[in-house]
Amino acid sequence: MTRMDAFVAPPATRWNILSLGAGVQSSTLALMAAHGEIEPRLDAAIFADTQAEPAGVYRWLDWLEDAIAAAPYPFPVRRVTAGHLGQKALQMRVTQDGRRYSRCDLPVYTRNADGERGLVQRKCTYDFKLRPIWKEARRIAGIKRTRKGEPPTVTQWIGISWDELQRVRDPLDPANPWSQRRYPLVERRIRRGDCLRWMESHGYPLPPRSACEFCPFHSDAEWRRMQSEDPEAFDRAVQFERALQHAKAQSYGFRTVPYLHSSLVPLDKVDFSTAEDRGQLGLFQGECEGMCGV
Repeated sequence: MTRMDAFVAPPATRWNILSLGAGVQSSTLALMAAHGEIEPRLDAAIFADTQAEPAGVYRWLDWLEDAIAAAPYPFPVRRVTAGHLGQKALQMRVTQDGRRYSRCDLPVYTRNADGERGLVQRKCTYDFKLRPIWKEARRIAGIKRTRKGEPPTVTQWIGISWDELQRVRDPLDPANPWSQRRYPLVERRIRRGDCLRWMESHGYPLPPRSACEFCPFHSDAEWRRMQSEDPEAFDRAVQFERALQHAKAQSYGFRTVPYLHSSLVPLDKVDFSTAEDRGQLGLFQGECEGMCGV
């Protein structure tokens, strides 16, 4: 199966599980399924909690669980976590020979003493989003091991919309042969705006944006929104950046300074009212949707 196969529903499997990011697209997809608009019925939805989402996302998730439970075709929503992403990024570790360091898997921007710019390779999506979802999906389906050549037994629904085709991947995942990906919104040519209209037409409130508070891939528009509408969350991001810089300054062999903004200016010093709009997640309306652009 190739990437083009994502435009049609894949062959049916025993289990159907939604990767829930709790943003606009995946929330709408969850409610469409709960109303019976997409078949077959979902067995569960899984939300991978980095424990670093804005408070509004957790309030929304509480509401969404109740709305799904009250719909004609309800299914359970499972919350899983690999721990607190921010705390793991700041944790000081010690090598066998006594050298102290911190391991940050966030895609932070960096500058060394010579002024050279860099970008840390992102691993947070894999460790804190994908792996917890895969683990729980295997638990739900009772999969302990997969024999080579066996067809997938789980279909993982992903809330990517028609206007995000660059995020679509091949339905079959070599790393997880027990599962296959499905993109129901893409199958129906449903865009993000269509999702918002569907929510309004059913009398539902509009979902908040879904992404970690300190995600370096926030667009400038999202940083501006946080600064003006959620100053407490913005301040936590500022404090996290300072703590991360301190941790890296104490790390053996680390000679670069990390920043959350691509300008390599401390977050609380950036003038977002005039800054050029940057950031990968700006392409996706600043939302993670459980997959962080993957």
